[in-house]
Amino acid sequence: MSNEQSIDYADSGPRRANIRKIEVADLKEALIKGFKDFDAKPTHIVLLFFIYPVVGVILVNLSAGYQTLPLIFPIIAGFALVGPIAAVGLYEISRRREAGLDYSIKYAFQVHRSSSIRAIITLSIVMMVIYFAWLGAAWLIFNLTFGATPTSFWGFAREVISTPAGWALIIVGGGVGFIFAVVVLALSVVSFPMLLDHDVSASVAMGTSVRAVAANPVTMGVWGFIVAGALILGSLPFFFGLAVAMPVLGHATWHLYRRVVEV
Repeated sequence: MSNEQSIDYADSGPRRANIRKIEVADLKEALIKGFKDFDAKPTHIVLLFFIYPVVGVILVNLSAGYQTLPLIFPIIAGFALVGPIAAVGLYEISRRREAGLDYSIKYAFQVHRSSSIRAIITLSIVMMVIYFAWLGAAWLIFNLTFGATPTSFWGFAREVISTPAGWALIIVGGGVGFIFAVVVLALSVVSFPMLLDHDVSASVAMGTSVRAVAANPVTMGVWGFIVAGALILGSLPFFFGLAVAMPVLGHATWHLYRRVVEV
């Protein structure tokens, strides 16, 4: 029991971790291990309880009118921005399984016992601020480039893909969204797993994550596209695929952290 306790809680980690160079093959290995973790402890039912309240909010807003229609895509795209927060429990399952400990789903809900919980909360707040900043930027871009209130879903979709205003919305919105995604990737790709693994501050974890991306820009860029692609495919149809895509990506992120950060 004492041995498990020494592994169960984050220990005191180094102030500056070493960063390894990784290749695309490492991403493949991380995904394979992530899928094995998911197969060993499926969490898709739990994820549905988180995903579908968001879907419900979208549908309720649409039923009240089409004023919020322009924010549907930004909200869905925002899964990639707040995903690291939702995946903290998945990192814990992968951490425990790798350490040979009991990795029951209950431990995904006991992250508050981590000695780094304050840093985890701080980092979560940073991610949420970025998420709402993204929604605000998306709404501003819509008003500046498109402006007209949609009167129907299909009419709005047709205008977006067939008018200069719609093209401007796609180009500018896509460009700004890409910047937000890069910022979140740099700040969070290994920071949340590191906080579970070691008792360090949020600033140290974010700094380590930024250094990991800077040392592996191409490979981390590929990882970002993998995450985005998986979330887009998982959203079709009706978000069912997210119940598999999100946990697999969450588990894989833990293994990516283990490959790129040497502590």
